[in-house]
Amino acid sequence: QVRLVESGGGSVQAGGSLRLSCTHSEYAYMPVCMAWFRQGPTNKREGVATIRRRTGDTDYADSVKGRFTISLDDAKNTMYLQMDSLKPGDTGTYLCAAGWVCDLDVDHYNYWGQGTQVTVSS
Repeated sequence: QVRLVESGGGSVQAGGSLRLSCTHSEYAYMPVCMAWFRQGPTNKREGVATIRRRTGDTDYADSVKGRFTISLDDAKNTMYLQMDSLKPGDTGTYLCAAGWVCDLDVDHYNYWGQGTQVTVSS
């Protein structure tokens, strides 16, 4: 069973930066894809960024391209999301996920963390 734990959320003003971390447990059959999703007031989960563990290939939602950067440190079993030039629309609960299809479709991810809150004020 893969366990994912997020950290690094907080409150910032628009234009600021935050770095989120997602640490996963050791697991013999760790999925090859990891991703960040966010959940706003409607509770709908929106894909933000995904990364393939073996190649480092990434993909981003159009709304965050050029502002967010996803990365992995396999030695630390940790995935990161560097968020720059934050906007009030980025506010939400950010969740990390692991699965076997590297895209931004919520249905393709099998394992989820509990989430960390990000609040961006204007």
